Amino acid sequence: MAGVPTPPGPGQVPPAHLRVTHQDREHVVEHVKTAYAEGRFDKLEFDERLERAMTARTHGDLMPIMTELYGPQAVPMARPQVSAPARPQVPTDGAERLGASAAHLLAVFGFPVIGPLLLMLTAGKTSPYIRSHAVEALNFQLTLLGATILLPLTFVGIVLVPVIWVAAFVLSVVGGISALSHGAFRYPLTLRMVK
Repeated sequence: MAGVPTPPGPGQVPPAHLRVTHQDREHVVEHVKTAYAEGRFDKLEFDERLERAMTARTHGDLMPIMTELYGPQAVPMARPQVSAPARPQVPTDGAERLGASAAHLLAVFGFPVIGPLLLMLTAGKTSPYIRSHAVEALNFQLTLLGATILLPLTFVGIVLVPVIWVAAFVLSVVGGISALSHGAFRYPLTLRMVK
């Protein structure tokens, strides 16, 4: 159709005056985070680039950030490979599925923090699938422990603690079943302190 601009193809740089989407900003933010993790600049430089990326309105605002990171040949909207979230690999045998399931279910049997921690430190070294489930279960159990300690400081918290524990029991069982069936599982409202 005449007069309607066509979007740039793969590997092409979009015109500088085009407005950016949230996804465009997020792609550049991922590059900035990756470069910071690699030690390519300090915290102040990281904060400054992050601010510029998050407030960018056009591709012309994002291109200088990418040029600073990769030089003039940078393709601003290409996703960095290293920052993609790790998905648990599909296990090759039943032992891995059972180990990943145990990371969730040990909390049900009275080992809420110790169980996932031990699995992460032992079997997690040889199996990325077990490690991903053990880390998720450990983060959930640590969040639950913190909530159990802090919530009783309020009257509403005293009422909520038993409800939270019942929900935690159910979620641990669901996580265990999900791990047995080759699935990834993410607990809701969890602080992910352990990576």
